[in-house]
Amino acid sequence: MDAEIRLTRRGLLGGTGAVLGGALLGPVAGAPPAASAQDAPRLYTRAEWGARPPTSAATVLDQPPDHIVVHHTATANSTDYSLEHAFSLSRSIQDFHMDGNGWADTGQQLTISRGGHLMEGRNRSAEAISAGRHVVGAHTADHNSHTIGIENEGIYMTAGPTGSLWGRLVETCAWLCDVYRLDPHAAIVGHRDYNATACPGDVLYARLPQLRNEVAGSLGVRRVERRSPAVPSGLPGPRRTFDHGPAVGPGESVR
Repeated sequence: MDAEIRLTRRGLLGGTGAVLGGALLGPVAGAPPAASAQDAPRLYTRAEWGARPPTSAATVLDQPPDHIVVHHTATANSTDYSLEHAFSLSRSIQDFHMDGNGWADTGQQLTISRGGHLMEGRNRSAEAISAGRHVVGAHTADHNSHTIGIENEGIYMTAGPTGSLWGRLVETCAWLCDVYRLDPHAAIVGHRDYNATACPGDVLYARLPQLRNEVAGSLGVRRVERRSPAVPSGLPGPRRTFDHGPAVGPGESVR
C-alpha cells in the first residue's frame, strides 16, 4: 500500500479525516468538504527514509505557524536526484543535528532534495500539519515557536535550485499556506529575514518574490509582488556542511 501522505483542508474538514500510520487524525464528523483546498505534495515519512527515534518527542503547539522559512542545507549541489540520495540526505541531516549539535532530532520540519523529493523532518511534523498545528523545530533562532522551516538541498549563493526542487518548493508552500490559511506574500520568508546568516543563499533569496507569486497563483490569489528584495552583503556564510546559520536562540529548547 502506498504510504504517501495527502493532507489538505479537504482531508481535515471532510467526514473521514486524514490517516497517518493507521491512526485517524482530526476527523470532523459530518462536516462538509472545504470549498477549495490545495492538494498536498507527495511527502515521504520518517519511516520511509529510515529516521532514528528522537531522544524525546517534539512539542506540538495547539496553534498554526504564521511564517514559512526557506533555508538551504549548505551542502554540495548534488547531481544525484534519486530517491535513495534524498533519503540518505535526511539521515545525514538527522545524524548531524543529533550527534553534532546534541539535539533531540532533526531541526527542520520539512526537507526537499535537488531531485524534488519532499521528506518529513522533525518527528510529529506530518501529524501536526494534518491537524493544522505546529511542531516546534530548531531552524530559525528565536523564532521556532511560530515558524515552519523547509530545508532545500544545496547551497544557493551563486547558483539556483534545480527545476525539480523549485517546483516542489512551490507546491509545498502552496500546501502549507492552504492548510494554515496564510497569505504567501506575507508568510514566505528567508532565514536571513530573521537571523544574521546568508541562508538561503543570495540567488534563492532573490527569487522569493517569484516564489510568493507562483504560490499565490496556484492558490488563486491575484496580488503580484513586483519588487526584488535587497540582498544584504557581508552576512555570515556556511562554516561547514549543514551550517545554514543560527537555528536555536538562548531561550529556546531543542527538545
